[in-house]
Formats: sequence, structure tokens, C-alpha cells
Amino acid sequence: MASKIWKITSNLITGILFLLFIFMIFVVVSSKASSGEPNFLGYQLKTVLSGSMEPTFKTGSIIAVKPVENATNLKKGDIITFKESEGMLITHRIVDVIKKENQVMYVTKGDNNEDKDANAVVSKNVVAKYSGFTIPLLGYFIDFAKSKNGTALLLILPGLLLLAYSAITIFKALKELDKGNDVQKTA
Repeated sequence: MASKIWKITSNLITGILFLLFIFMIFVVVSSKASSGEPNFLGYQLKTVLSGSMEPTFKTGSIIAVKPVENATNLKKGDIITFKESEGMLITHRIVDVIKKENQVMYVTKGDNNEDKDANAVVSKNVVAKYSGFTIPLLGYFIDFAKSKNGTALLLILPGLLLLAYSAITIFKALKELDKGNDVQKTA
């Protein structure tokens, strides 16, 4: 009975370590391929860097956003990610929609901010819309994974753990074989 429990536990630990290793490879490769932010099933995973959208998003959370194809169809209450300046993305809520001639602009505001954002967002600067999916605190982990030390640690550590666990499993199997040989010699 104990050996059966050990075998199930051993297989479970091996599976978890293997999945962790695959997940780390995915996070690191996806982050590098997309110039910083990982993508998963058509969604971009963004790290929340400030408290401007609290309590909706806590600082350090990961949010999933879906790239928008037609940024002129958004409405009041939608949460959007937009280009504020070159290389700077902001995620805030639309509080007003302004339609002038052939152009649509959005007045945005962080949920935790007192005032609306200073400049209206031109629809062509809208990058994505919030999908409703958030994972608290995972952003700190993703930011660490994107660093050189994080990349090395997250690729090497699960691999080493898997190798160490495999070595322990092999050692225990050899010990069981030796125990079986000793029983046969005494019989």
C-alpha cells in the first residue's frame, strides 16, 4: 500500500514539475517574442504598474486584453489600453465618447483617480479592450521572468528540480532492486 501511494505521489510531483517547466518556457519565450508582454490564446497579458485603476485592478496584477479591430465601436464603461506616448501604454475606463465628423475620441479616467485624463484618446491610439480576466500579483512574477536573471532562473531551476527528482526516483528504484536481490539470495 505504501509503495502504491509513493508511486502516485511520485508521478504527481513529476507531472507538476514538468508542467511548471513547460509553463516557464512558455512565459519566457512568449515574453521575448512579443517584445515584453506574453500572449495567450489571442489575448495579451499586461502587467498593472500603478494603482490608478484600483480597486478594479490591484498594482502587480496581470490583466488579459484583446486587441481591437475597430476602435470606433467602444462605449462608455469599457476599459481600454491605449498609447499615451511612444512606448507608453495606459489602461483606463472610458467615461465619455466624443464623435466629431469622421473621428471618434474617448475621454478616459482611472477608477482611482480624482480627475479625468488630460487628453482625449483618439480611436486610432486604442490598442486593446479589457477582457474581464485578472490574476492578482502575477505581474510581479512576469516582470521578474522578463529580466535576465529571472529568465535564467525560471528556465534552469525547474529543469534542475526535475533532474534532481528523477535522480531520487532512480536511486529509490535501485534500492528496491537491491532489496529484492538480497531477498532472493537469502531464500
